[in-house]
Amino acid sequence: MASKKYSFIAGVLCLLVSTGFAQKTSPSGSGYDVTDSSVIPTRSLPQQQEFMQGTYNYPAKPRNMWEVGIKGGSFMVSGDVPAKFPGIGFGAHIRKALGYVFSLRLEYMYAIGKGLNWNSSTNFGNNPAWINTGYVRNGTNKVFYNYRTNVQDLALEGLVTLNNIRFHKAKSGISIYGLAGIGATTYDTKVNALDANGKTYQALFNGITNANNYKDRKNVKDQLKNGMDDTYETPAENDGARRPKLFGRTLLPVGHVGAGVAFKLSNRINLALEERYTITRSDLLDGQRWAEQTTGQPVLTSDYDSYNYLTLGLNFNIGAKAVEPLWWLNPLDYAYQEIRKPRLMILPKPVLPDTDGDGVTDQFDQEVTPQGCPVDAHGVSLDTDGDGVPDCRDKEKITPTACQPVDADGVGKCPVACPDSTCPGWNKPADCAAALGSLPSLTFKGSAKTLNNDQRSMLAGVAATLRNNPNCRINILDYCTGNKSKMGVGQSRAEAVRSYLVEREGISADRITIMTGQEGGECGTIDIKGAQ
Repeated sequence: MASKKYSFIAGVLCLLVSTGFAQKTSPSGSGYDVTDSSVIPTRSLPQQQEFMQGTYNYPAKPRNMWEVGIKGGSFMVSGDVPAKFPGIGFGAHIRKALGYVFSLRLEYMYAIGKGLNWNSSTNFGNNPAWINTGYVRNGTNKVFYNYRTNVQDLALEGLVTLNNIRFHKAKSGISIYGLAGIGATTYDTKVNALDANGKTYQALFNGITNANNYKDRKNVKDQLKNGMDDTYETPAENDGARRPKLFGRTLLPVGHVGAGVAFKLSNRINLALEERYTITRSDLLDGQRWAEQTTGQPVLTSDYDSYNYLTLGLNFNIGAKAVEPLWWLNPLDYAYQEIRKPRLMILPKPVLPDTDGDGVTDQFDQEVTPQGCPVDAHGVSLDTDGDGVPDCRDKEKITPTACQPVDADGVGKCPVACPDSTCPGWNKPADCAAALGSLPSLTFKGSAKTLNNDQRSMLAGVAATLRNNPNCRINILDYCTGNKSKMGVGQSRAEAVRSYLVEREGISADRITIMTGQEGGECGTIDIKGAQ
């Protein structure tokens, strides 16, 4: 039956550990995602919203789990009577983080400790546990002080985590902490003064020689063990009316200090090794407070009793929609993550210089353009007919190639007739206009600059007409005027038409002339006409 019970307990522990290991953690290593509002308490949601909108630098503190734990270990009283090792203690606690470093813990302990002095005492006349049970102090009769005490305490402790703020690692599987606290302790101490028949051990005690070394000490302890039972039937001296009582037991205020280290088994379970030292204001936890002397008035010992509690505990994190207890998380993880890969970066509006004021920033501008001259995307003055004179100074914006070179005003001198075969298309304008006929107009919506499928189809028809009339040229007319932005849109549309005819339809670029800023039409319209 016992083996089945232990197998069941082991199975439950394995299930808890596996469940804890299966819990998801955030990619950052912090144990949670700072943008996850589901783990934020309702009262902190306004701060979280400001953080998400970039108007507040700090995320709200997440809701974190409670820790409950059980523990057991050794218990030893430090008093006038040497403790027998080991005493045993058991306990349980509940703990809650107030921040990443500080947490509060409410802890209960139940312990039993024993003690036995291997040196005899003859000054026991003021100790009621011995005098009232029949021992006579005559200067030669001896007793060997002993006790068994039952101690319970309830304490509120503050814990300070020492190693979760880490500069070179997201988090650790080990938590080191110190603790201090106050609480209340009850104790009930008894001594083994009588055997099972109600008689004293006076004869046994008087027959034992005091210990002078470790070997003698062991011999004395063996004689006492063999000659005494384990009843501890006699109430020891206690604080009496000086201290309040709780359920018939003496109640004392106490203080705790200690330290511990916890080892994470999973995000839900950890194992903790802890040492706690408790200070009391009583000298009677071991039932003895009188100094050993043979003459004069009785003297009290000058120190109070204390006790040590060394434990190994198993702790569990409980709670839904909550992150791990904060003492397991590194608060620097979020800051380092934002430095390396920011999720929200607020940048000032860039101010890019444009020295010549042509609308193209200096870093992309390939020319210092005279004031008022329209430019292309590279900041270069537009020269529609390619005669070397920018449009803003060209008095003849469309100069046929055969009429170039031109003078300083962009005006060319055309020959009467084509001198040779180098000027194809040099025909009378009326002939080409008649041959090409009515060519389509393209309509663009809004600020669109690209061709749609219908427009491409119409341009395919224009290309076919041009192939049938290899000596004819066309003009592409744009009517956008008024400001640089509109003129730039019109220029882009005209260039898109020319690019399509040249690159997709194979029409020679020499046969196409772009004429921007024309009058008599809508800005959203591109007309194609035979060259005059």
